[in-house]
Amino acid sequence: MRIEMKGIHKAFGGNQVLSGVDFDLAAGEVHALMGENGAGKSTLMNILTGMHARDEGTILIDGKETYFANPKQAERHGIAFIHQELHVWPEMTVLENMFIGRELSSGWGLLKGNKMSALAEEQFRRLSVDIPLNALAGSCSVGQQQMIEIAKALLADTKVIIMDEPTSALTEREIRKLFEVMEALKKEGVSIVYISHRMEEIFEICDRITVMRDGRTVDTKEIPQTSFDEVVRKMVGRELTERYPARTPNPGEVVLEVKHATRKGLFEDISFQVRAGEIVGFSGLMGAGRTEMMRALFGLDPLDDGEVHVFGKKVSIRKPVDAVKLGIGFITEDRKDEGLILDFSVRENMVLPSLDSFASKGLLSSSREKTFVDALIKRLQIKTHSAETAAGKLSGGNQQKVVIAKWVGIGPRVLILDEPTRGVDVGAKREIYQLMNELTSHGVAIIMVSSELPEVLGMSDRIVVVHEGRIAGERSREEATQENIMTLATGGL
Repeated sequence: MRIEMKGIHKAFGGNQVLSGVDFDLAAGEVHALMGENGAGKSTLMNILTGMHARDEGTILIDGKETYFANPKQAERHGIAFIHQELHVWPEMTVLENMFIGRELSSGWGLLKGNKMSALAEEQFRRLSVDIPLNALAGSCSVGQQQMIEIAKALLADTKVIIMDEPTSALTEREIRKLFEVMEALKKEGVSIVYISHRMEEIFEICDRITVMRDGRTVDTKEIPQTSFDEVVRKMVGRELTERYPARTPNPGEVVLEVKHATRKGLFEDISFQVRAGEIVGFSGLMGAGRTEMMRALFGLDPLDDGEVHVFGKKVSIRKPVDAVKLGIGFITEDRKDEGLILDFSVRENMVLPSLDSFASKGLLSSSREKTFVDALIKRLQIKTHSAETAAGKLSGGNQQKVVIAKWVGIGPRVLILDEPTRGVDVGAKREIYQLMNELTSHGVAIIMVSSELPEVLGMSDRIVVVHEGRIAGERSREEATQENIMTLATGGL
């Protein structure tokens, strides 16, 4: 299947999102679609699949002008969109998920279970995937859920698959498996649109790349004809001379100390310190227990044993409000479910943890609130139509900035960042790194959990490595290498 999109325009109210975008997809290619958050990538693909109607422009499929009224029509035509937030029903089986809305039944209304199982197994064999069909989808890893989505798409004889940030929550092993599946699909003539901010993956798996900026197409090139630096320059419209801004740490007193923290079955005997002005990176494989540690530290989950000290004083953190009162902020890895209230405005989300500071005699000061929010929007360069725009209408990267702004606004002593740049473009990443440097220069102690090893190495002053719920070792910035961090993360010495 060949797709050509020419001169696509789209506005939402007074916000012009796309301004004459061109994009084409050849049969059997993996085509990267890159751009900063808010560049219009997802909107363009939503127009292709019928989620939104274009305002102007032409879409040709195999040379014929074609437009879809909704995503179901696009699926029936052979175009599937696998979103970053996977559409999996956790309480249903793998088989039920694959055939939801397209169940096979007899004339008497009875489900053809054996037929559906045979078709599902055929697609799993095609993908070299081994997932029990009777397993609950919620018990599967994110990588397995993604394979279920791909297999479900192939059941409909899909010729084009759009993947939006497909590796953002995958382990390295699952990423390797996904790339094997993509190569196999490409050989069968299936085309893939690959939306990602992970530059290394783009140059490994893709054939061509189209760069978008501010709702326009900047360039389309064969992968061998471009470079990392050129793509970044075209995405952001400026030079990014260093991926990670230089740090000159000057650690002060111990702000936070954790002693022998244990939550049975998840982590055991965890002890570490974080000093004022320091970034301590937590590295490890997915499932090692890093996020669970941070949740317990913030009071979201209980500790079975251990102590937490803030500025040398033992404290009790039984719920998040206790942590906030102590000046601890937590940017969770799941911004949509835990970091934001998507129906609330940008302003409402930003002020939630700080409401008391805007109140006087029980009344909120709207002018102080506005000054506070406007300053944070400007400081973090959040792209939003206004402070009253619903957070759910922002791009993923700008949503992440709102989450960060919310906790920066409390004036934290300790800031826990769990996967702070997941799904964030390269320009916004650097802005977040610069903000981290700015915060530490004012004495904030930062804990950063990240699955991106280059990020851990590039931004941490010390690195704590976690393996199967225990601290496997610690390395200073000068000592740390990819090799010795991965050795500790996999249980080596």
